[in-house]
Amino acid sequence: MNSYLLFKSLHLIAVISWMAGLLYLPRIFVYHSENDNEIITTVFKTMERKLFYFIMTPAMILSWFFGLALIHEIGFDQLANFWLQIKLVLVFFLTLYHFYLGALLNKFKFDQNKKSSKFYRYINEIPTLLLIFIIFIVVFKPI
Repeated sequence: MNSYLLFKSLHLIAVISWMAGLLYLPRIFVYHSENDNEIITTVFKTMERKLFYFIMTPAMILSWFFGLALIHEIGFDQLANFWLQIKLVLVFFLTLYHFYLGALLNKFKFDQNKKSSKFYRYINEIPTLLLIFIIFIVVFKPI
């Protein structure tokens, strides 16, 4: 079996899983921030925690692992390609966003959220924009 294609497939599966979480968690935050019911708040906290720790974080780690495995397969000299450098910078920003969501998760966990649902609606667009840029850079390798 071609290890490059195997790593590429696993990388794509991990990225799709990670992106699903990056897009869904802020939506849960929207509803959580608009909610006053203690029982529903407990449900949101459970959903947020499980999504972040059991789906998003492992998917992020696997995305990085298989992405680096792909770079290893094609040769680390490919890091000289500007498109790959830009992609890695954008993925680094996605990773920072991931950890920022984790910090927001902790605010909700301790009932210390001060942000509005509108804020969460806006930040929910960040991973979408980054994903669009990453896909176009990887597909077209313009630079």
